[in-house]
Amino acid sequence: MDSVVNRRKPVIPVIRASDRSQNIQQVSAQSLELTKVIRLLEDPLTANLKERHLFVLKKLLKRSHVGFLLKELTGIAKILNICAEKVKDHPEYVSILNEALKICRLPFLKEKASDEATYAQDVIEFLSHMGLQSTSPGYRLQLLELSDLAQTLLLSMATLQNQPAIKLQLLQTLQILSGSSDMNCALILNAHGAETICLHMNEPDPSGQVLFCSSEILWNLLERGRKDEVTAQLSSMECVVSLKEAFFHLLMNGFQHADLQLRNDLLVITTLIAENPNSLLIESLFAKQLMGLVTFPELKTQNPLVRNLKLSYSNEDLKMKKLLLNLLVLMSKDFSALQLYKEEQVMLALLMLVKPLAASSERRSGLRHWSSVQQEELQLQALATLATIAPLMLDNYMSCQGNACLLLLLDWCIGQDAFFGQGHGFHGAGGRGSKKAQMRHCIRVLRSVTSSGEESINQDLCDQGTINQLLGVLMQMEASPDEEDDITLEIKSDIQLILSALCEADMHRKELFGSEGVEMTLHFLRKGSDRFYSGLGHNKLLLSTVDCVWSCVVGCYTTEDFFLVREGVSLLLDLLTWSPRCVHGIVLATLLELCDNANTPSHILSWRDDGGQTAPRLLLQLWRREEEELGVGRNQHGEITDPQKPILSHHQQENTQPPLPANRASAAVLEISENLRSKIYSIFCKLGFQELPGLSTKDYVTLSIVRRYLDFKVGEVWDEISRELSVDGVRPVSPDQESLSTICKMAEDTAKKVTAEQSSFLERQEKENVSEEQLMYTELKSHWKQLELTAKSWNNYVSKTSNYEILKEVKAERKKHIESSRPKEKLEAAAAHPEENFMGQVLAVEPAGAQGPAGVKVTLARAAIRAAGPDHVEPATQDPEYFSTVSVKD
Repeated sequence: MDSVVNRRKPVIPVIRASDRSQNIQQVSAQSLELTKVIRLLEDPLTANLKERHLFVLKKLLKRSHVGFLLKELTGIAKILNICAEKVKDHPEYVSILNEALKICRLPFLKEKASDEATYAQDVIEFLSHMGLQSTSPGYRLQLLELSDLAQTLLLSMATLQNQPAIKLQLLQTLQILSGSSDMNCALILNAHGAETICLHMNEPDPSGQVLFCSSEILWNLLERGRKDEVTAQLSSMECVVSLKEAFFHLLMNGFQHADLQLRNDLLVITTLIAENPNSLLIESLFAKQLMGLVTFPELKTQNPLVRNLKLSYSNEDLKMKKLLLNLLVLMSKDFSALQLYKEEQVMLALLMLVKPLAASSERRSGLRHWSSVQQEELQLQALATLATIAPLMLDNYMSCQGNACLLLLLDWCIGQDAFFGQGHGFHGAGGRGSKKAQMRHCIRVLRSVTSSGEESINQDLCDQGTINQLLGVLMQMEASPDEEDDITLEIKSDIQLILSALCEADMHRKELFGSEGVEMTLHFLRKGSDRFYSGLGHNKLLLSTVDCVWSCVVGCYTTEDFFLVREGVSLLLDLLTWSPRCVHGIVLATLLELCDNANTPSHILSWRDDGGQTAPRLLLQLWRREEEELGVGRNQHGEITDPQKPILSHHQQENTQPPLPANRASAAVLEISENLRSKIYSIFCKLGFQELPGLSTKDYVTLSIVRRYLDFKVGEVWDEISRELSVDGVRPVSPDQESLSTICKMAEDTAKKVTAEQSSFLERQEKENVSEEQLMYTELKSHWKQLELTAKSWNNYVSKTSNYEILKEVKAERKKHIESSRPKEKLEAAAAHPEENFMGQVLAVEPAGAQGPAGVKVTLARAAIRAAGPDHVEPATQDPEYFSTVSVKD
């Protein structure tokens, strides 16, 4: 047996891959013809040429020093046999045989991949002529697996009750077999080995090693065998009782380190059994006795098993305590276990463990206790346990004042007193040097109890000022200069979820959320867009922020108006612009709820993104994208292609499942909640369908479908009812059949009207495009005409400056044009124009007493106008000739 465990590996010379490949090529290229060597050794004419033989053989071995080729093994074997016969008379051949044996230690060489299969028989015959050697450990293990040794040893345990020494050797052998092979573990389990080992591990044992070996075998079976099969075998009443006896024996009598480790190993096995729903831990009273250990030493108990128990507070005791807390979580799936927790005051013990470390360190001198590091690990483990158990035991949680205890711990977590977390263990991750780990698990417990929806718990939290406290914690963390990590983001997200659970259904709590809470949500909405895809958890934080808006802001006019004034709607629309599709549902639902406020539509309609896109256009783009995902029939312009299926998705068209029961919603109804179209339609109902800003013709085509969405959905439901009746073979009475046909026809007619409306939009757009195109061509023609005139003017200028004859012609033309444009003689012009009178300035205006212009008298001066002539002399003075006074009338 020692040869199986302690085996030495043969020394193999190191050969570099590059050298070896080079040598293989050399041997292959320069290989000797073995037939000539054999003929040299066997031919009677050359059989006695010993010197010649040794020279050729040495040359052959030198060229094969990296290994023999597989195809040459037959010839090599024959040569070695001849040399072995000659050794009797000529000892000089011994060195040849020794050198050949050394080469045989090396792997054989092949020239082709198929050589291994081709020359397999040659290798077998060659090795058979080389003599015997010890088999490999792997070969021996393989033979053990194929035998029934493990099962035989296991079955023989029943006959060794009075022979403890042999029984111990048998267990040690089974321990080796189970620890070295998965197949041996499977064979042992097939013979109910786990159950057998467990039932015999408490028998009298002078050596004290039987329990240890039995535990190791069970561990090997759990690690290398089928875990579910092992736990199933150990879940019987007899096995559970045997484990209980072994555990409490070690608990009360084990003081050495190995005994404490073995005790914890048995507790781990018990924990694995607890995962099996058919385990009998409660029926065997093992669980009840373990509950006494869970509450020890935090609670005083009269349990005789633990009343006189004294812990050493070593690391092994700490592991046992943590294993017991973990056992609480595993057993909490059983309702009878919860009743046991109440009887043993488990909730009270957990709340005592989670108290702030400074307040719970009531230690008297001379008494042993947990160290600060151990106490921190227990505190975090207890908080993790509460997160699972507290929602299942809310009455017990409230009777033990769990909310007050957790809020005190939360105050301690944000306090400025000196505390440096060690960060040991799984639950202390990320909390080294701070209280972050305690805050993380404390918030988790509060989230788990508030999400249960128990009104008494939520009201108790609100009465203690939890809303303002959590807002303060959140903003304090946000103002911290420390860099954010995944744990910090998880805490912030959980706090927002707690606030949502507290305020969702209560108007007064939304008022308590107030402007401070609204500012918090606005802060995270602005911040979330930058790091949404960072991978740390900003996406979850942003989603919890939107949920906080929905639950804590919407529904209270005070918080809604403040949210609108602070441009909260714009932030939600910005989020809708760049966020992935999975976020659109909750954002649209929040916007829809906000639209119940009369001030919301104006904020939505006034929004613009960085590219100038309006909210209606964004919503219509989302609608088209959603229909593309659903596979709804549309042409390239977005028009309805099938009036009988105007909004039917591809999935609904292919769905051929039988009709659903009457108490379940049909596919047409379920579809409403599974996509965004119903939310977008509802928002447009709040905004209206007329005079929407920033829409293109394509948007109007889509808007015509959105406007009729409800009509189409009603027709779709009635069509589904008609098909279900047809599948069931039910024919409605004639009036109902007529009504059903009319309704389906109305839906189709509506789709046709929408199609006609869409066509009119597209025709109008086509005309506008043609008109714009013509205008563009007119502008292009005018532009090219101007370019031609400019070019012609330039050519004329160049010709005038470069050709003197042309310049003279142009000058003559210009002079002729000037002469023709001169006026006639001034005297002729004066005679042709007689003297005329011209009304001069107004001399007087007098009222006449009547209304309007008729009641005004105006006195005017008249002056003579004469044509200017060469002999005309302007008089120095002129007496004005006055008109008679007249009244100005219409």
